[in-house]
Amino acid sequence: MRIVILSRNGQLYSTRSILNAARRRNHFVRVVDHMLCDLVIDNDENKVIYEGTAISGYDAVIPRIGFTVTPYGAAVVRQFESMGVFTTLRAEALIRSRDKLSCLQLLSSKGIPVPKSLISNDQYHMLQMANQLGEFPIVMKLLSGTHGLGVVKANDYNDLETISDAFYALRQQVLIQEFISESAGQDVRALVVDGKVVAAMLRQAQPGEFRSNLHRGGSSQEIKLSKEEHDIALKAANILGLKVAGVDMLRSDRGPLIIEVNASPGLEGIETTTGVDISKRIIEFVERKSARIKNGKRRNNH
Repeated sequence: MRIVILSRNGQLYSTRSILNAARRRNHFVRVVDHMLCDLVIDNDENKVIYEGTAISGYDAVIPRIGFTVTPYGAAVVRQFESMGVFTTLRAEALIRSRDKLSCLQLLSSKGIPVPKSLISNDQYHMLQMANQLGEFPIVMKLLSGTHGLGVVKANDYNDLETISDAFYALRQQVLIQEFISESAGQDVRALVVDGKVVAAMLRQAQPGEFRSNLHRGGSSQEIKLSKEEHDIALKAANILGLKVAGVDMLRSDRGPLIIEVNASPGLEGIETTTGVDISKRIIEFVERKSARIKNGKRRNNH
């Protein structure tokens, strides 16, 4: 097969891991920076231009789109879709999962348990509504944050007001959520590929920190999910239309609560923690999908 990996940096662990997995299976692979792609939208033939040449003749695209470049990254993915190229991440699924508010609304409406959350377009309404979350502390999140950045804990109303003033001064929308104290600075990440959980790890925040992200100095260990955690991870990824997803959840007294679903999950932490070759699983998924597409075209031609 001929595969394009959309990535801003070919030296990133996840990009290299997928690239090497594909090459080990004798596929031709090219890394393309989606932010340097030009799009030609034409009724006769849509094109993606990279380094002055149209990208053509590829069987699959594996997008690795960062949070800050979601809109244009999604446009590039959609362009490949319009050209009939299979992509492991659909543009609409990327946009849907990256909007933290819409993601929570959608999951909750489908019966997926999430932490109690609230948001208001008016800072002072939000401050007044905070008591609906119960007791302090509470968690405040920037809708545009990632890797634990823009996530803080307010221990009392004064903290809430001070942090709120700072965020709103930056013209940033803020989501506030109940604090799940029993999770004790831990969360669970389940890695889903093509409707199966292929790996899972427990992340633990360092002492004095409640954010368990490995980027924030947290530690990790391989775990076996409970049936409820396993089923909820698959349902969440399916609802959002994600074939490859990192599903993050907290263990609460009322069961697992989904806190985030990542459309381009980093692979370094979970591959090194679990020893599972997730990149190989992604390439195998691409191979299965490509074979089904080719078989379908053969049947249609007869």
